[in-house]
Amino acid sequence: MLSLPSLRLGLLARRGVLGAVSVRAAHGHGGHVTTQEDFSVPLYHDKRSYPLPDAPYCKDLDATQKALKEKEKGSWKQLSNEEKAALYRLKFHQSFAEMNKPTNEWKTVLGGIFIFFGLTGLIVWWQRIYVFPPKPHTLEDEWKAKQLKRMLDMRVNPVQGFSAKWDYDKNEWKK
Repeated sequence: MLSLPSLRLGLLARRGVLGAVSVRAAHGHGGHVTTQEDFSVPLYHDKRSYPLPDAPYCKDLDATQKALKEKEKGSWKQLSNEEKAALYRLKFHQSFAEMNKPTNEWKTVLGGIFIFFGLTGLIVWWQRIYVFPPKPHTLEDEWKAKQLKRMLDMRVNPVQGFSAKWDYDKNEWKK
């Protein structure tokens, strides 16, 4: 049984809509059509977790690189250290040590965090000055002291609570 998307594509192809769109796309950009990467073949990636990629770093070799690859098939004792390094760079872009080398990215991240905290602090400071109302008088130390004295005079919670911890004879807190 045919699915709905395949029926739509068949109908569009029969009417010539798909052909006209592709021709229009090719001529709309000066005749240049971009090619899409073929993701069915292995691609090269530098990864610390997967140090041996599926594809070599250099796919298209020039004449000197091809000569070096032919020389590679012989004895490796005849190759110089520079030639061995060049052969390594044909296969890999970075060595494992280069991949593990620390970067300075942490400085950028830390700078971004400090900028974020600074802007947040400025917003909070602005809100404290211009948005929030002034503190109520009941939060002042003088008011709290008067409230405490009044609660002790009223003997609030005398058995196990607040007033039980006050020594009324010495006028101080019990130890």
